[in-house]
Amino acid sequence: MRIAALMLTLAPLVVAAQTMPSPVPQSEIFTREEIGHALAAPTPEAGHTAPSIANAPEDDGQWTMPSKNYASTRFSSLTEITPSNVKDLKPDFSFSLAVNKGQEAAPIVADNTMYVVTAYPNIVYALDLTKPGAPLKWVFAPKPAPASQGLACCDVVNRGGTVSNGKYIFNTLDGQTIAVDVKTGKAVWRTQLGDINRGETITMAPLVAKGRVYVGDSGGEMGVHGWIVALDENSGKLLWRGYSTGPDAQVLIGPNFKPHYPGDQGKDLGVQSWPPQAWEIGGGAVWGWVNYDPELDMIYHGVGNPGPWNNEQRPGDNKWTAGIFARDPATGAARWHYQYSPHDERDYDGVNEQILLDMPFAGKMQKVLIHPDRDGYVYVIERNTGTVLSADPFAPVNSTKGIDLQTGRPIINPAKQVKLGETVRDICPTASGGKDWNPSSFSPQTGLLYIPHENICMDWTSAEVNYIAGTPYVGALVLMKPGPGGNRGELTAWDPVQRRPAWTVKENFPLWSGTVVTAGDLVFYGTMDGWFKAVNARTGDLLWRYKVDSGIISQPISYRGPDGHQYIAVLSGVGGWAGAVVSGPVDPRDGSAALGMVNVMSDLPKYTTAGGALYVFSLPH
Repeated sequence: MRIAALMLTLAPLVVAAQTMPSPVPQSEIFTREEIGHALAAPTPEAGHTAPSIANAPEDDGQWTMPSKNYASTRFSSLTEITPSNVKDLKPDFSFSLAVNKGQEAAPIVADNTMYVVTAYPNIVYALDLTKPGAPLKWVFAPKPAPASQGLACCDVVNRGGTVSNGKYIFNTLDGQTIAVDVKTGKAVWRTQLGDINRGETITMAPLVAKGRVYVGDSGGEMGVHGWIVALDENSGKLLWRGYSTGPDAQVLIGPNFKPHYPGDQGKDLGVQSWPPQAWEIGGGAVWGWVNYDPELDMIYHGVGNPGPWNNEQRPGDNKWTAGIFARDPATGAARWHYQYSPHDERDYDGVNEQILLDMPFAGKMQKVLIHPDRDGYVYVIERNTGTVLSADPFAPVNSTKGIDLQTGRPIINPAKQVKLGETVRDICPTASGGKDWNPSSFSPQTGLLYIPHENICMDWTSAEVNYIAGTPYVGALVLMKPGPGGNRGELTAWDPVQRRPAWTVKENFPLWSGTVVTAGDLVFYGTMDGWFKAVNARTGDLLWRYKVDSGIISQPISYRGPDGHQYIAVLSGVGGWAGAVVSGPVDPRDGSAALGMVNVMSDLPKYTTAGGALYVFSLPH
């Protein structure tokens, strides 16, 4: 391995015989009422009219992309499994992935075949669902460059592939996008996009829409120049590339770029809001989720954190990082941008999922996207213009006092601003956010968004750092700790119309898996200590759980099998940023390891071990 993996250690702090740090007291956190008063935001709707999914096709029982559909609802219309019979759910079959690292992918089901891509070395398995035990149809081993493992920020994860027009399309850690023929298991095309010598890797799931494949890079902690590209679905040919920082020509900002807020209006702000040349190594990786809106003909994608984490080395707003772009899908031309965290001081990124809905707001129906951000707020954004309609906290927040809806900017809490050489304690949320990449789901039946998230805060000390290509470019020592109450995770059912939680479920460990919700009014999710659970979508009551071989940080799905019955599938395999202390190698005595995550997760090895397997469940039939 060319360099030590970033997740191992970034500072020489070693903590002996560490015990769980004390949780941040509730008195440190701004209440929702205090934040609400600061915002002077519109009041909730008088009646409760449930939002509807935007542009979603009729559910055919398959699961061909990780997000289920372009609206990213992760909602299954299947109803065979219900609150009354879910207690009878049993394993139908399981399959070893032969890779004991963090498994974050969603299984994909198309034409009675299941496809699974593993963490590095990104092996793809195709399983025949028409036969007992789902035997292998084929295996594809892309053999990515081994050196890419040393460049991965937060484990060697992969978030899944997509089936489209007879091809399974996925990304590899060393920066390739590959299309495999679903019948033969042979590569149709493979395109090298990332340069590992510059620290570029790829961990995200591609989005395929209208004959194009949309892919972005990882490496915000390596000083990359973040980008998103579109490839031709049939040939893999590069159609366009839009950078996250730099001059307008590189960002693909032209005459049709019309951001809502004055602070985002001006020429070459991707250069002017940075110190000279700092934008070239300023991060802004596009490693999260991409949506397509066929009605407005736009794609939406988040943009990651600016680099380095030491914000004093990059004065200015650092556009266009830690925000969201709307782009023309054919040309990449930017339509609008909104920056969640100008001059991001705490690695809050902007890459979490967007759910596209049509919902009532201020007395009329609005076309919106809903985004639960790392900064701890649920944003409701008008998706044609980028106007923020509301922003409400779903997790403990004291780094900011709310979002100013007139300017779109966060209201900074001076007491929690970080300064070079000083340790600022008890900042909430932590660097990995009120929630990280793991996606929420939305049910049009309940009108609720099911958010799997964290309850973690941190101490932060900034330090000077120099840029060397292909090596960590961070400049901060972080130590994470439990948030108020001591539980480190939570599942929140969020009502976007009433702008408040409907119910919550507290978990010992941070929730790092996605959720899936079904028309049977069930929410499925996994925990880092290895429990796969089903709760009532209307009440949050625990109805069923099953212990698997390792912790769960993947994306569960629901599909109709060739026999007409409903199945639930999930991958086990703990790892990722929060699970690095198990998937490692990481010293659990070093609280600063894994960018400070080990300080709050040092007890995880007592509850689970490394693993990697597919589990599929069904009712007896």
